[in-house]
Amino acid sequence: MSTEPETAAEAGPGTPDIPEVPVREAAPAESGADDGGTAADATDRAKAEKAEAAEEAEEAQDAAEQSAEGAEEAEGAQEGAGRAGSETAEAGSEVSEAEAELAAQRIERERIERRKAEKAPIESGSKLSGTAADLLAAVRAVEGGDKPAATVFAEPAPAPRRPAPEPVRRPQPAPFSAGPGVPAPETVAAVRQVLAEGGAPDSAAPQVAAALGEGAADALREDPWRLLRVSGVRPEQADGFARGLLGDGCGPDDERRGRAITVWLLEQAAVAGHTALELPALLTALGRQGVPDADAAVQSSLAEGEALVFQDALDEPGAAGAQTARAAQAAEDTTDGEGGDGADGDVERPVRVLVGLERYALAEESLADGLARLVNSLSTEAEQAWETASSTVSGGAAELVRAVAGHGLVLHTGGEAARCEPAALLGAARAAGLRVFAACHTPDGCHRFAALLGEEPAGPVVGTVAGLLSGTEGPGRDPDGALDLDLLIVPDAPQLDVEAAAMLVESLPDGARLVLSGDPAVLWSAGPGRVFADLLAARACPQIASRLPDPGPLGELVSGVGVGELNQVAAPSKEVVIVPVRDAGEAVHRTVQLVADSVPRAIGVPAGQTVVITPGHGGAAGTRALNAALKERLNPGPGRFGGFDPGDRIVHSPAPGRSVPGVVVRADADGLHLTCAGVAVVVPRELVESRVRLGWALTAHQAVGTRWPAAVVVLPGDAAQTLSRPWVYTAFGRAERHLSVVHGVEGALPRAVAEVPARPRTTRLQTLLRTQVPAAG
Repeated sequence: MSTEPETAAEAGPGTPDIPEVPVREAAPAESGADDGGTAADATDRAKAEKAEAAEEAEEAQDAAEQSAEGAEEAEGAQEGAGRAGSETAEAGSEVSEAEAELAAQRIERERIERRKAEKAPIESGSKLSGTAADLLAAVRAVEGGDKPAATVFAEPAPAPRRPAPEPVRRPQPAPFSAGPGVPAPETVAAVRQVLAEGGAPDSAAPQVAAALGEGAADALREDPWRLLRVSGVRPEQADGFARGLLGDGCGPDDERRGRAITVWLLEQAAVAGHTALELPALLTALGRQGVPDADAAVQSSLAEGEALVFQDALDEPGAAGAQTARAAQAAEDTTDGEGGDGADGDVERPVRVLVGLERYALAEESLADGLARLVNSLSTEAEQAWETASSTVSGGAAELVRAVAGHGLVLHTGGEAARCEPAALLGAARAAGLRVFAACHTPDGCHRFAALLGEEPAGPVVGTVAGLLSGTEGPGRDPDGALDLDLLIVPDAPQLDVEAAAMLVESLPDGARLVLSGDPAVLWSAGPGRVFADLLAARACPQIASRLPDPGPLGELVSGVGVGELNQVAAPSKEVVIVPVRDAGEAVHRTVQLVADSVPRAIGVPAGQTVVITPGHGGAAGTRALNAALKERLNPGPGRFGGFDPGDRIVHSPAPGRSVPGVVVRADADGLHLTCAGVAVVVPRELVESRVRLGWALTAHQAVGTRWPAAVVVLPGDAAQTLSRPWVYTAFGRAERHLSVVHGVEGALPRAVAEVPARPRTTRLQTLLRTQVPAAG
């Protein structure tokens, strides 16, 4: 069965480095008038000071064109010149004020110099040689606007000495992206014409225009392979379009093609959850796509700034076994190599060379930097309030409150029942006068968390991560752009991708506390990264494991799956029912029967409160086939507006990686009107196809973060190879009262639970944290 995972959320690149601007030192200030001094002498001194300040203003103004700091100095110098001019008229009687002003200017210059010293770049790579030195030179060449040397990627598996870390560039908090908007009609028309010239279906014009922006038509003419930037387009389709547009000028060795496929492969890796790819794997994948010179394609992507290259030391837990032989060989090479006698005793640490898209690389670096800032900037101003909060709770919640009182970052793990502990933390901190907020993954998660507080769902202390980042929910921000909070709790932390996590952490002020809470056994985020799992593995902060089990037969079943056991549980009230099927057709038939008849009649849960979960969108029993069958039975209609009718259950994806269940209300000239979690939403006609799907049946990634009274999990035979323990755990855990399993995979289900863990993801967060935050015991 084919599976179409969610894509990563959009976010802009980080803030570029700002060049340093030298500060001109002012001449030492003259002392006050001596015993024989006169008002005229003071006036002369003030005039000299005015001329000097004016000169500083002119020089600083020139520097301001190259640096934001230069602008700040120019402003200070100009203000100094103005003040010096006004002081000239009063110098006879106000000499002490002039001296005070000069002293203030000296203090300001010293402050700027200190800030520059703090921003001084870290020298690195001075002892590198071979491939490591070439890689570092390539990175710096790209940053300087040059192309890297052709020998950079000559060796697919280098083992150089790891350089010192470069300074991390922290982007400023940015509004949460809600995805591309509606393109202008003239842009769509121009794109439609170019697509027709290249032999591509012009019906894709709105999607292409939304993905490529205002100049989409010109961009496609200049580089037809930019079509790969559109979701769902594959290299063979882009090649066909390029041949239709360029004719004989199109070839597999075109530099534009190699660069576009490199970026496409990195984007596909992000869809699968990776923030970067190891260089040998990327080169192999480029070869499979028919790129004649994979090295050149990667170099071109680096030179154009579309990708970045890194080398990370492999000394994280678990790497030793796989890398021992490689490290030993590196040590032997160092000792026995030509001209090397091993006298220094150094052993080159094994490294991995990674290539990643800039947006995810900067987000991961920003996240590591922000987490280190929280860990190292713990505020002691609210000690009394935290002591008060600690005294009002007991049990596991008390342990959590004590950990948060003494640390800026705390991880909390547990199942659905364990959510009461962060809820108790929030209530105690709020009662103690602290500014608090909880950001959940879905609106349903907000409802369930608020119910534990006794708050209304729209209460001021609970909202969604997307709402908090966009500013539509939460406490608002202070003048510096930071959230006005003492404590932020994220109850669905495993669903944080690297970009959302980076924006959350960057938005917290110094001294604030962050609690990431969630069930580590569920599926990881739809977007790239494995933030919660990486933090648990890094052991960079306290970890509080809840001892509260989920109750009832469903809780027992799901808990067993979490530890790799598929147990038979007693279900006296039909909490768990297994429905065996022989093929996909029977699976669809029995699923419709369960939702429309059996579950409402036997369990008392109506069809509108039952969710169907299946491993993928495609296949004979994927979401498309199941939704078509369920619509025909539960809400038949002509589907006059993009296949939808009023009353259809849908899932709305306002941005990649986000899915909100809802219902169709009506359709008109403005678009498709929906209600999602009680909120009215209008999806423009041009975006309906890409943002709205029928939603009786969902994938596990679409369903994570939400629970229904009843769930029907469909496991057709062609899904056997896609099952894993996290998938089964997540799917089974969406049911509150009743779970039906339409079972057609025979022994593949217990085998997946016992033997198939989460698919590995390539990330850099653990490596980045290791250089900034010491392990917490």
